[in-house]
Amino acid sequence: MADPLHVEVVSATRVVWSGEATNIIAKTTDGDMGILPGHEPVLAILVAGAIQVYCPDATREIFAVDGGFISVAHGRVSILSEYAATATEVSVREGEKEVAEARARLDAGEDDEDTRQHFAWASAQIRAAEKLRL
Repeated sequence: MADPLHVEVVSATRVVWSGEATNIIAKTTDGDMGILPGHEPVLAILVAGAIQVYCPDATREIFAVDGGFISVAHGRVSILSEYAATATEVSVREGEKEVAEARARLDAGEDDEDTRQHFAWASAQIRAAEKLRL
């Protein structure tokens, strides 16, 4: 069996998580991407959503990201996003509240980058919290 991947999930303000993984599933602008040990080098753009990291001890870590990048090279995976959090740090209820606030702003004509980003981040938190329940 190949050596596990070394993974770091990094936001603009902190290292959210660092550890080893046997498999990663992330949504990119080209669709879902699965990463296993030995994966060819790649740099891809992430879309807002949930990233699943499967660890060697058979546990699963889930992260909400508002977009960003994923880089794979030489057994290392870097997930870089302005906003990132573990699924245990977010809640469906709080995410739904934030989605409603952002949607109200969008409906009121505030279709600016900050409002769209707020909506995407809130939606990502909901998806990550829901995946945690599965």
